[in-house]
Order: sequence, then C-alpha cells, then structure tokens
Amino acid sequence: MPFAGTVRGVSVHVDGTVPYPWPYDGLVDGASLALVLAGWDECWSARVAAPHLGLAVSAATTLAGEVAAGGGMVVALAHRGAVPLGRPTPSALTVRADGLDGCFGGPLEPELRRRGRTHVIVAGLGLEGPVHSTLRSLNDRGFECLLVTDACAPLDAALGVAAAGMVTMSGGIFGAVGTLAPTLAALTAPTAPTAPTAPTAPTAPTDLAGRASPAPNPSPQEEP
Repeated sequence: MPFAGTVRGVSVHVDGTVPYPWPYDGLVDGASLALVLAGWDECWSARVAAPHLGLAVSAATTLAGEVAAGGGMVVALAHRGAVPLGRPTPSALTVRADGLDGCFGGPLEPELRRRGRTHVIVAGLGLEGPVHSTLRSLNDRGFECLLVTDACAPLDAALGVAAAGMVTMSGGIFGAVGTLAPTLAALTAPTAPTAPTAPTAPTAPTDLAGRASPAPNPSPQEEP
C-alpha cells in the first residue's frame, strides 16, 4: 500500500518531531523515502548493552518492514569491514562504509541518489557513533533527515540523549528527531485525500412564516 504522501493532495507529517514538523514538505512518498540503519553489523551489536540492543533491533526491524511495504528503500550499513547483521527486510540493501560515517568510503550516497531518495529516516546501533555520524553527513549532503531515537541503541544512555539533542540545535541543524509510534502512524495513514465538500445549492428566499417569497417582477421596459 502506498504511503499517504504518495497521493496527490495529501500532506503528511510525523507527529511530535522536534524542532520542526518532519518532513518539512509533508511528502512521505515511497519513491523518495529511505530508511538507513547505521551500525548494522556484528561489531556494533556486540558493543551495545543487551536490553538496548534487543529493543532497538525489534523497533528498527518493524520500521524497516513498514518502509519497504510502502515502496521505500531500506539500507543496512556495515562499518569498517565488520560482518553485516542479517537483513532487516528481504529487499534491504547491505552497504559497507570505511568509517563511522556511512557516506565515507562507500556507495551509500550514490545509491540513494541513483534511486531518487531525498527523505531519509535514520536509526540503528551506536546512536552516538555511526548513527549520529551518518545522520550528520546525510543532512550535510542535502537529504531531509529524521532520527528515530527509540529505533536506536546507544552505547551510553546519557551520551545517546546528548547526541539526539544536538540534532535539534539551531532549528534542526542535522534534521529532526522523532519516535517510532508516530513514525509508523505517518507511514500507515489513510491514503485517500479528503473529498472537497460540494457547494450547497442556494435556497429560495422565504418570509417570516417560512413561505417562499414571490419572485420579483421584471422591471418594465421603457417605450422607445
């Protein structure tokens, strides 16, 4: 099923995003949307504490399924030669990067541009590491970015909060920040735009008793 923003005349934003309603243009379109899961490899999964890891992987996998179902692109990033984790969806593309920044030394940006992706949701493992680095880099390259914090796992909870807060500075210097449930709601919003209300036919004038008033007599024509 296409996302609501795919339908002409429908504008969709994710509720509760800060510091501005994401996306800025209201376009949640499967043809232009990508989900990038940074730190999606065995190295970063081994560094994240177990409670955070399980919650983040479950949330990110759920998000990936909805993005893919609406025609969006799902990318799983493996960093610095680490072994990739399993694909979050059957259609997910595994991309390697040579650094924490998913755009460094790998084909992430060219793949996004080749497929016409302009709006990117970012999540994954290592919120204050590869997730944040990749988010900043994509934003600097002109992508409209949303960080979904509860689909991420930090190495340190306090650093994760600080990293998410940095995104919102200066009116959204690195994009916007949101959470999973509203993001899923935006992706699965009804696709049919509201039909415009038909104009009401004018009613005949009535007198105080509710009777139709007689039509006015035509003006008499002047004799030539």
